[in-house]
Amino acid sequence: MTDPLHAELLETAREAARRAGELLRDGRPADLAVAATKSSPIDVVTEMDIAAEKLITTLIADRRPDDGFLGEEGASVEGTSGVRWVIDPLDGTVNYLYGLPTWSVSIAAEQDGETVAGVVAAPMRGETYHAIRGGGAWATGSWKGERRLTCRPAPPLDQALVSTGFNYVAEVRTHQAEVARQLIPRLRDIRRGGSAAIDLCDLAAGRLDGYYERGLHPWDRAAGDLIAREAGALTGGRPGERPTDDLTVAATPGVFEPLQRLLEELGAWHD
Repeated sequence: MTDPLHAELLETAREAARRAGELLRDGRPADLAVAATKSSPIDVVTEMDIAAEKLITTLIADRRPDDGFLGEEGASVEGTSGVRWVIDPLDGTVNYLYGLPTWSVSIAAEQDGETVAGVVAAPMRGETYHAIRGGGAWATGSWKGERRLTCRPAPPLDQALVSTGFNYVAEVRTHQAEVARQLIPRLRDIRRGGSAAIDLCDLAAGRLDGYYERGLHPWDRAAGDLIAREAGALTGGRPGERPTDDLTVAATPGVFEPLQRLLEELGAWHD
């Protein structure tokens, strides 16, 4: 039976993600430019990232004024309710800046430190993915109604299609490229989409066998991690650990452990 609070949080997240996605899709200026940079000159923020986060936090705060926030573009409120919203208003900013379609809005709700609801909206795909803890993972799209998401059956590791991403700090991405170079001969292939949240949802939808990335922040992975797990995937970091900023690994059962072991052997979590 679904917890009424979790259902309320999910509906709030779905509405906020829908409205932010519409703003980003329909309000993108033709002369969109970089508004700021973060970890490096190529790690960018646009005016639309900032506007989308403001829309999301304002909508949620109007409904739930006692909740906390952690947002990529600076939202940071402690809150007193035990609920915290973890928000990436535009995951895949560089894709968005260049007019590529692989970007998303990611919103997760945590209760007492555990993610209990998550939504990832991918407006240019016309798809939205969502989950409540213990309630399965679901998506809406070009098909009729909601579709339950389930990971695909696990292939041998050498037949697995795995996605990853690269950091914007030059030294880190150089190391990541070397890890990928060593991985490619041991897998079916590697993909690099540019939105961690969408990668995790593609795993949930059976479009990937695995995903890994170094350097993700909580807002990058919170909603997608829950959606992937509710679709039957396993997620973690280094062996025996939960996902961390050092390493996030997610895969269908049967691929997860050998992929995680191989990443540990290759030192994917450090230079």
